[in-house]
Amino acid sequence: MYSIFKPLIFRTDPERAHYATMRLLTWAVSIPGFSMLLRNWFSVTKPHLTREICGLKFPNPVGLAAGFDKDARWLKELSVLGFGFVEIGTLTPKGQLGNPQPRLFRLPLDEGILNRMGFNNDGVDAAVERLRNRPANLLIGGNIGKNKTTPNERAVEDYLICMRALHPHVDFFTVNVSSPNTPGLRELQGREPLKRLLAEVSKQNRLFESPRPIFLKIAPDMTDEALRDVIDVVRTTGVDGVIATNTTIDRSGLTTQNVEHLGAGGVSGAPLRERSTEVIRFLHQESGGAFPIIGVGGIDGVASAREKLDAGASLVQVYSGMVYQGPGLVRRINRGL
Repeated sequence: MYSIFKPLIFRTDPERAHYATMRLLTWAVSIPGFSMLLRNWFSVTKPHLTREICGLKFPNPVGLAAGFDKDARWLKELSVLGFGFVEIGTLTPKGQLGNPQPRLFRLPLDEGILNRMGFNNDGVDAAVERLRNRPANLLIGGNIGKNKTTPNERAVEDYLICMRALHPHVDFFTVNVSSPNTPGLRELQGREPLKRLLAEVSKQNRLFESPRPIFLKIAPDMTDEALRDVIDVVRTTGVDGVIATNTTIDRSGLTTQNVEHLGAGGVSGAPLRERSTEVIRFLHQESGGAFPIIGVGGIDGVASAREKLDAGASLVQVYSGMVYQGPGLVRRINRGL
């Protein structure tokens, strides 16, 4: 079915197409009985697909990465598509417009996407209001960041504001310090800034009556030395795991011509597949499997999902693959697994 609509979708501006597609899905699930039909079609319910990670029981290992539903607008709709979990965000304390449009570009020759969204979101409080009516049968992660105008020396305040607001409404947190589209954000991946940030985040988490698992989302462009620092910081601060990886600023392997004229941004999708797997394997081997890893980057089918799992990931997430393969991707991966 998706192959019929894909040519039309690809003739539309990517950001506009995203919202139009989700409006269509919203209409579909509003039809009496149709939501159940979609859930039965897309969901693969098999005992051996379940994963228990950090005390959470995931019905299957395939989740939706952050960025698709930044503001928790479509959780009801996404709950029928067979995901094992959905990550919302990145959310910031105050709403912000993000970078000027156009800021999202398809790279069809590479089956990739270039984006410089810039943490556009309505703010954490708006998301909390929507989360009050979250689907009961869906595990949800809250991806948190800092506002563009917040200096790095005060970044921890933004992360803590988001944690406190989201805590009653999400099942785990993701600390995002790896987007290339917020100026200076990746500087927080340095050993000492990262250690300070995660220590405060972990301290806040321990104050909650029911602490949530915390994952750190990292960039694929880190050196081996920096990745070893990540392993050490995760161990010493009490963070539960790592999401590997965010988008890459490396464009060296792209087939698309004159991609530089599109401007700044991070690349996701197939061009990220090999590097994200390398990072997963490095973290898993160097740490001795000391913490769970959620693998994301270039997952477009069973083979690429299994590649991440074999490299050491406990769970995987998709995003760009949905754009090229359609919503049936999750079902195909779970059936293959």
